[in-house]
Amino acid sequence: MHKVLVIGTGPAGLTAAIYLARANLSPVVIEGLEPGGQLTTTTEVENFPGFPEGIMGPELMDNMRKQAERFGAEFRNGWVEQVDFSKRPFQVTLEGGNVLESETVILSTGASARYLGIPGEQENVGRGVSTCATCDGFFFRGKKLLVVGGGDSAMEEANFLTRFATEVTIVHRREELRASKIMQDRAKANEKIRWALNRTPLEVVTDEGGGQVKGLKVRNNAGAQEELLEADGVFVAIGHTPNTKFLGGAVETDDHGYIVVKPGTTETNVPGVFACGDVQDTRYRQAITAAGSGCMAAMDCEKFLEGSMVHDWSGPTGS
Repeated sequence: MHKVLVIGTGPAGLTAAIYLARANLSPVVIEGLEPGGQLTTTTEVENFPGFPEGIMGPELMDNMRKQAERFGAEFRNGWVEQVDFSKRPFQVTLEGGNVLESETVILSTGASARYLGIPGEQENVGRGVSTCATCDGFFFRGKKLLVVGGGDSAMEEANFLTRFATEVTIVHRREELRASKIMQDRAKANEKIRWALNRTPLEVVTDEGGGQVKGLKVRNNAGAQEELLEADGVFVAIGHTPNTKFLGGAVETDDHGYIVVKPGTTETNVPGVFACGDVQDTRYRQAITAAGSGCMAAMDCEKFLEGSMVHDWSGPTGS
């Protein structure tokens, strides 16, 4: 039986593993199908402290993994199929039926950005297609950009991108937006924002060499004709999906599937189970905030194992 299982290896899970390993708790880290999380799909990261010249996302994750291994963290590749948190030791079942038992569990499985599922999208992620304005907006200074989406996230991303871009066009498949009135009003008041409503995205278009995004092919739903919206970058802002389906309701989640934690901590409603990173963060979703919460989870876990943590919270619904 293990003392700690960490499920997920983004910045949150790897930071937790570093802290746990240095505390001699011999964490076992389940990597899943995407070791390193979303940062492994990015190119240069310029806003992670300590790297004045920037660092490539995959390199940053590889460095974190090596740091955790240096202190004794054990990594196992596999997909978690189900968990049993009804009693301790907790049981985590991997694909193939291998069952791991642990006194505590840290959930750091992240949240996956939703994509449009159109040609030219996935192959250009990090090369003109992005799902994070805060992460990548700086690279598009003086450029023309498109933001696809009609909710609050799209309005917020578009407004943020106007700090760098000369022009930002919001593309939405309907005439009506889903965003709150205050967010719509804020976007409509921004003189750098244009609108391409009632248009369905069809394809991310690149130059002949495939090295540069040139725009987005859309269908004008009013007349059914196709048109090209020219731009240097396409930001997809249609939401995120927390990776919590495998939990099967074992811990408290909100209406969107994000794990609910006690405010100011990483405690879930199940004593001994903790959550960190984007899987419980509906607001910031940054590598540095994920890493910080990974540190919190490790320290909360350590206190729990020491018996010095008083668990007096059972979730917002008292479940």
